Amino acid sequence: MNYARFDLVTLNLFIEIARTGSITRGAQQSNLAVAAASKRVSDLEAHLGTRLLYRHANGVTLTEAGRSCFQHALGILQDVDRMSGDLSDFAAGGRGQVRIWANTSAVTQFLPDDLTRFRREHPGIRVSLEERNSGDVVAAVRENRADIGLFADRTAVGDIDVFDYRQDRLVLIVSLDHPLATHDSVRLADALDYEFVSLSEATSLAERLRTECSRLEKPLKLSIQVRSFDAVCRMVMVGLGIGVLPRLAAEPHVRSMGLKLITLTDDWAERTLLLALRSTLALPAPVRLLASCLSADAARAINGP
Repeated sequence: MNYARFDLVTLNLFIEIARTGSITRGAQQSNLAVAAASKRVSDLEAHLGTRLLYRHANGVTLTEAGRSCFQHALGILQDVDRMSGDLSDFAAGGRGQVRIWANTSAVTQFLPDDLTRFRREHPGIRVSLEERNSGDVVAAVRENRADIGLFADRTAVGDIDVFDYRQDRLVLIVSLDHPLATHDSVRLADALDYEFVSLSEATSLAERLRTECSRLEKPLKLSIQVRSFDAVCRMVMVGLGIGVLPRLAAEPHVRSMGLKLITLTDDWAERTLLLALRSTLALPAPVRLLASCLSADAARAINGP
Protein backbone atom coordinates (compact mmCIF):
# COMPACT_ATOMS: atom_id res chain seq x y z
CA MET A 1 0.00 0.00 0.00
CA ASN A 2 1.43 3.37 -1.03
CA TYR A 3 0.44 5.59 1.89
CA ALA A 4 1.76 8.67 0.09
CA ARG A 5 -1.43 8.63 -1.96
CA PHE A 6 -3.36 9.49 1.21
CA ASP A 7 -1.84 12.94 1.70
CA LEU A 8 -3.55 15.29 4.15
CA VAL A 9 -4.32 17.91 1.48
CA THR A 10 -6.33 15.39 -0.53
CA LEU A 11 -8.14 14.06 2.54
CA ASN A 12 -9.04 17.58 3.65
CA LEU A 13 -10.19 18.39 0.11
CA PHE A 14 -12.42 15.30 0.06
CA ILE A 15 -13.98 16.30 3.39
CA GLU A 16 -14.75 19.80 2.08
CA ILE A 17 -16.25 18.39 -1.14
CA ALA A 18 -18.42 15.99 0.86
CA ARG A 19 -19.47 18.78 3.22
CA THR A 20 -20.38 21.28 0.47
CA GLY A 21 -21.68 18.82 -2.15
CA SER A 22 -19.51 20.49 -4.77
CA ILE A 23 -16.00 19.96 -6.15
CA THR A 24 -15.83 23.67 -6.99
CA ARG A 25 -16.76 24.83 -3.48
CA GLY A 26 -14.58 22.15 -1.91
CA ALA A 27 -11.64 23.38 -3.99
CA GLN A 28 -12.32 26.96 -2.90
CA GLN A 29 -12.43 25.93 0.78
CA SER A 30 -9.10 24.09 0.30
CA ASN A 31 -7.45 26.93 -1.69
CA LEU A 32 -6.97 24.70 -4.73
CA ALA A 33 -7.72 25.20 -8.41
CA VAL A 34 -10.80 23.29 -9.51
CA ALA A 35 -8.86 21.27 -12.09
CA ALA A 36 -6.24 20.30 -9.50
CA ALA A 37 -8.93 19.35 -7.01
CA SER A 38 -10.77 17.22 -9.56
CA LYS A 39 -7.54 15.38 -10.42
CA ARG A 40 -6.78 14.71 -6.76
CA VAL A 41 -10.20 13.13 -6.29
CA SER A 42 -9.87 11.08 -9.48
CA ASP A 43 -6.41 9.87 -8.41
CA LEU A 44 -7.79 8.93 -4.99
CA GLU A 45 -10.64 6.95 -6.57
CA ALA A 46 -8.20 5.24 -8.92
CA HIS A 47 -5.90 4.31 -6.06
CA LEU A 48 -8.77 2.92 -3.98
CA GLY A 49 -10.29 1.15 -6.98
CA THR A 50 -13.80 2.44 -6.33
CA ARG A 51 -15.98 5.44 -7.03
CA LEU A 52 -16.33 7.86 -4.11
CA LEU A 53 -18.62 10.47 -5.70
CA TYR A 54 -21.67 10.52 -7.90
CA ARG A 55 -21.19 13.51 -10.18
CA HIS A 56 -24.32 15.48 -11.18
CA ALA A 57 -24.94 18.66 -13.13
CA ASN A 58 -25.57 20.58 -9.89
CA GLY A 59 -22.89 19.00 -7.69
CA VAL A 60 -21.83 15.68 -6.19
CA THR A 61 -23.11 13.16 -3.65
CA LEU A 62 -21.23 10.46 -1.79
CA THR A 63 -21.35 6.81 -2.79
CA GLU A 64 -21.45 4.24 0.00
CA ALA A 65 -17.66 3.94 -0.32
CA GLY A 66 -17.46 7.74 -0.26
CA ARG A 67 -19.35 7.90 3.02
CA SER A 68 -16.91 5.40 4.53
CA CYS A 69 -13.96 7.38 3.18
CA PHE A 70 -15.42 10.59 4.66
CA GLN A 71 -15.60 9.07 8.16
CA HIS A 72 -12.07 7.66 7.94
CA ALA A 73 -10.71 10.97 6.66
CA LEU A 74 -12.33 12.83 9.56
CA GLY A 75 -10.72 10.41 12.01
CA ILE A 76 -7.28 10.75 10.41
CA LEU A 77 -7.38 14.54 10.50
CA GLN A 78 -8.62 14.45 14.09
CA ASP A 79 -5.60 12.34 15.04
CA VAL A 80 -3.30 14.78 13.25
CA ASP A 81 -4.93 17.74 15.03
CA ARG A 82 -4.59 15.92 18.35
CA MET A 83 -0.89 15.33 17.73
CA SER A 84 -0.43 18.96 16.71
CA GLY A 85 -2.35 20.23 19.74
CA ASP A 86 -0.27 18.07 22.10
CA LEU A 87 3.12 18.96 20.61
CA SER A 88 3.10 22.29 18.75
CA ASP A 89 3.20 24.59 21.77
CA PHE A 90 6.07 22.84 23.55
CA ALA A 91 8.58 24.55 21.26
CA ALA A 92 7.12 27.94 22.20
CA GLY A 93 6.95 27.15 25.89
CA GLY A 94 3.17 26.69 25.93
CA ARG A 95 0.96 23.66 26.39
CA GLY A 96 -1.55 23.54 23.57
CA GLN A 97 -4.61 25.11 22.01
CA VAL A 98 -8.35 24.49 22.32
CA ARG A 99 -10.92 25.46 19.70
CA ILE A 100 -14.35 26.39 21.10
CA TRP A 101 -17.47 27.10 19.08
CA ALA A 102 -20.32 28.48 21.18
CA ASN A 103 -23.74 29.99 20.68
CA THR A 104 -24.43 33.61 21.59
CA SER A 105 -26.14 32.72 24.86
CA ALA A 106 -23.03 30.97 26.16
CA VAL A 107 -20.67 33.65 24.85
CA THR A 108 -22.70 36.50 26.31
CA GLN A 109 -23.65 35.08 29.68
CA PHE A 110 -21.06 32.61 30.95
CA LEU A 111 -17.89 32.16 28.90
CA PRO A 112 -16.15 35.45 29.77
CA ASP A 113 -15.91 34.52 33.46
CA ASP A 114 -15.24 30.85 32.76
CA LEU A 115 -12.41 31.52 30.31
CA THR A 116 -10.87 34.20 32.52
CA ARG A 117 -10.69 31.71 35.38
CA PHE A 118 -9.31 28.97 33.12
CA ARG A 119 -6.62 31.17 31.57
CA ARG A 120 -5.56 32.32 35.02
CA GLU A 121 -5.03 28.69 36.05
CA HIS A 122 -3.57 27.54 32.70
CA PRO A 123 -1.79 30.53 31.08
CA GLY A 124 0.04 28.30 28.60
CA ILE A 125 -3.12 27.05 26.90
CA ARG A 126 -4.40 29.19 24.05
CA VAL A 127 -8.17 29.28 23.50
CA SER A 128 -9.73 30.26 20.17
CA LEU A 129 -13.45 31.06 20.28
CA GLU A 130 -16.00 31.32 17.47
CA GLU A 131 -19.57 32.49 18.06
CA ARG A 132 -22.00 30.47 15.93
CA ASN A 133 -25.57 29.15 15.87
CA SER A 134 -26.22 26.01 17.91
CA GLY A 135 -26.67 23.78 14.86
CA ASP A 136 -23.35 24.97 13.41
CA VAL A 137 -21.66 24.36 16.76
CA VAL A 138 -22.76 20.72 16.84
CA ALA A 139 -21.69 20.19 13.21
CA ALA A 140 -18.26 21.69 13.93
CA VAL A 141 -17.67 19.32 16.85
CA ARG A 142 -18.86 16.30 14.86
CA GLU A 143 -16.59 17.19 11.93
CA ASN A 144 -13.59 18.07 14.12
CA ARG A 145 -13.56 21.78 13.31
CA ALA A 146 -14.06 22.48 17.03
CA ASP A 147 -12.76 20.66 20.10
CA ILE A 148 -15.55 21.85 22.41
CA GLY A 149 -19.04 23.07 21.53
CA LEU A 150 -21.49 24.99 23.69
CA PHE A 151 -25.08 25.15 22.48
CA ALA A 152 -28.75 25.14 23.51
CA ASP A 153 -30.84 22.08 24.26
CA ARG A 154 -33.35 20.89 21.64
CA THR A 155 -30.53 20.88 19.08
CA ALA A 156 -30.06 17.57 17.24
CA VAL A 157 -26.70 16.13 18.27
CA GLY A 158 -26.23 12.67 16.73
CA ASP A 159 -23.31 10.52 17.90
CA ILE A 160 -21.26 12.97 19.97
CA ASP A 161 -20.83 13.14 23.74
CA VAL A 162 -23.00 15.79 25.42
CA PHE A 163 -22.97 17.13 28.99
CA ASP A 164 -24.77 19.84 30.96
CA TYR A 165 -23.02 23.22 30.94
CA ARG A 166 -25.33 25.90 32.41
CA GLN A 167 -28.99 26.76 32.96
CA ASP A 168 -30.51 29.99 31.72
CA ARG A 169 -33.96 31.57 31.73
CA LEU A 170 -35.67 33.25 28.80
CA VAL A 171 -37.59 36.46 29.47
CA LEU A 172 -39.83 38.79 27.50
CA ILE A 173 -38.35 42.21 26.72
CA VAL A 174 -40.65 45.21 26.23
CA SER A 175 -40.29 48.98 26.20
CA LEU A 176 -41.51 50.85 29.26
CA ASP A 177 -44.48 52.28 27.37
CA HIS A 178 -45.64 48.93 25.98
CA PRO A 179 -49.05 47.61 27.19
CA LEU A 180 -47.36 44.54 28.69
CA ALA A 181 -44.97 46.66 30.77
CA THR A 182 -47.48 46.67 33.64
CA HIS A 183 -46.96 42.89 34.06
CA ASP A 184 -44.19 41.16 36.00
CA SER A 185 -44.88 37.77 34.44
CA VAL A 186 -46.80 36.48 31.43
CA ARG A 187 -47.34 33.34 29.39
CA LEU A 188 -46.15 33.39 25.79
CA ALA A 189 -49.77 32.97 24.69
CA ASP A 190 -50.58 36.32 26.29
CA ALA A 191 -47.86 38.08 24.30
CA LEU A 192 -48.57 36.71 20.83
CA ASP A 193 -51.08 39.43 20.00
CA TYR A 194 -48.11 41.82 19.66
CA GLU A 195 -45.35 42.09 17.06
CA PHE A 196 -41.99 40.46 17.83
CA VAL A 197 -38.36 41.24 17.12
CA SER A 198 -36.49 37.96 16.66
CA LEU A 199 -33.04 36.60 15.97
CA SER A 200 -32.42 34.95 12.59
CA GLU A 201 -34.30 31.75 11.79
CA ALA A 202 -31.16 29.59 12.08
CA THR A 203 -30.72 30.28 15.80
CA SER A 204 -31.90 27.81 18.42
CA LEU A 205 -33.77 30.58 20.26
CA ALA A 206 -35.78 31.53 17.17
CA GLU A 207 -36.53 27.86 16.49
CA ARG A 208 -37.68 27.44 20.09
CA LEU A 209 -40.03 30.38 19.72
CA ARG A 210 -41.47 29.05 16.45
CA THR A 211 -42.00 25.61 17.98
CA GLU A 212 -43.94 27.01 20.92
CA CYS A 213 -46.09 29.21 18.67
CA SER A 214 -46.90 26.16 16.58
CA ARG A 215 -47.80 24.19 19.70
CA LEU A 216 -50.12 27.03 20.78
CA GLU A 217 -51.53 27.17 17.24
CA LYS A 218 -50.99 30.92 17.21
CA PRO A 219 -48.88 32.73 14.59
CA LEU A 220 -45.77 34.68 15.51
CA LYS A 221 -46.24 38.27 14.30
CA LEU A 222 -42.68 38.90 13.20
CA SER A 223 -41.75 42.56 12.79
CA ILE A 224 -38.04 42.22 12.09
CA GLN A 225 -35.16 39.76 12.41
CA VAL A 226 -31.69 40.80 13.56
CA ARG A 227 -28.38 39.07 14.22
CA SER A 228 -27.48 39.92 17.84
CA PHE A 229 -28.92 40.27 21.33
CA ASP A 230 -27.94 43.93 21.39
CA ALA A 231 -29.82 44.55 18.13
CA VAL A 232 -32.94 42.86 19.53
CA CYS A 233 -32.85 45.21 22.53
CA ARG A 234 -32.35 48.28 20.35
CA MET A 235 -35.29 47.39 18.11
CA VAL A 236 -37.49 46.82 21.15
CA MET A 237 -36.34 50.15 22.59
CA VAL A 238 -37.55 52.08 19.54
CA GLY A 239 -40.93 50.31 19.50
CA LEU A 240 -40.51 47.86 16.62
CA GLY A 241 -41.78 44.95 18.69
CA ILE A 242 -41.12 42.85 21.78
CA GLY A 243 -38.45 40.17 22.11
CA VAL A 244 -37.39 37.01 23.93
CA LEU A 245 -33.82 36.75 25.23
CA PRO A 246 -31.89 35.08 28.06
CA ARG A 247 -32.25 37.10 31.26
CA LEU A 248 -28.52 37.50 31.97
CA ALA A 249 -27.86 38.68 28.42
CA ALA A 250 -30.70 41.23 28.50
CA GLU A 251 -30.17 42.66 32.01
CA PRO A 252 -27.26 45.00 31.10
CA HIS A 253 -29.50 46.79 28.57
CA VAL A 254 -32.50 47.37 30.83
CA ARG A 255 -31.49 50.68 32.39
CA SER A 256 -29.55 52.18 29.47
CA MET A 257 -32.29 51.45 26.90
CA GLY A 258 -35.40 51.92 29.03
CA LEU A 259 -36.60 48.32 28.84
CA LYS A 260 -38.50 46.00 31.13
CA LEU A 261 -37.86 42.27 31.55
CA ILE A 262 -40.98 40.18 32.13
CA THR A 263 -40.78 36.61 33.42
CA LEU A 264 -42.13 33.99 31.02
CA THR A 265 -43.98 31.43 33.12
CA ASP A 266 -43.88 28.72 30.42
CA ASP A 267 -41.76 25.65 31.23
CA TRP A 268 -39.90 25.89 27.92
CA ALA A 269 -38.42 29.24 28.98
CA GLU A 270 -36.06 27.34 31.30
CA ARG A 271 -33.19 26.16 29.09
CA THR A 272 -30.12 23.99 29.50
CA LEU A 273 -26.96 24.95 27.67
CA LEU A 274 -24.93 21.88 26.74
CA LEU A 275 -21.26 21.06 26.19
CA ALA A 276 -20.30 18.72 23.34
CA LEU A 277 -17.17 16.70 22.68
CA ARG A 278 -16.66 14.47 19.67
CA SER A 279 -15.54 11.78 22.11
CA THR A 280 -14.17 11.64 25.65
CA LEU A 281 -11.60 9.02 24.57
CA ALA A 282 -7.96 10.04 24.11
CA LEU A 283 -8.64 13.75 24.49
CA PRO A 284 -5.63 16.07 24.15
CA ALA A 285 -4.62 17.36 27.56
CA PRO A 286 -5.65 21.02 26.89
CA VAL A 287 -9.14 19.97 25.74
CA ARG A 288 -9.53 17.67 28.72
CA LEU A 289 -8.57 20.46 31.13
CA LEU A 290 -10.91 23.06 29.65
CA ALA A 291 -13.90 20.70 29.26
CA SER A 292 -13.45 19.63 32.88
CA CYS A 293 -13.33 23.28 33.96
CA LEU A 294 -16.53 24.15 32.09
CA SER A 295 -18.70 21.19 33.06
CA ALA A 296 -18.74 19.03 36.18
CA ASP A 297 -20.58 16.34 34.20
CA ALA A 298 -17.87 16.35 31.53
CA ALA A 299 -15.16 16.25 34.22
CA ARG A 300 -16.65 13.08 35.72
CA ALA A 301 -16.88 11.41 32.30
CA ILE A 302 -13.32 12.37 31.35
CA ASN A 303 -11.51 11.89 34.64
CA GLY A 304 -13.75 9.42 36.48
CA PRO A 305 -15.68 10.02 39.73
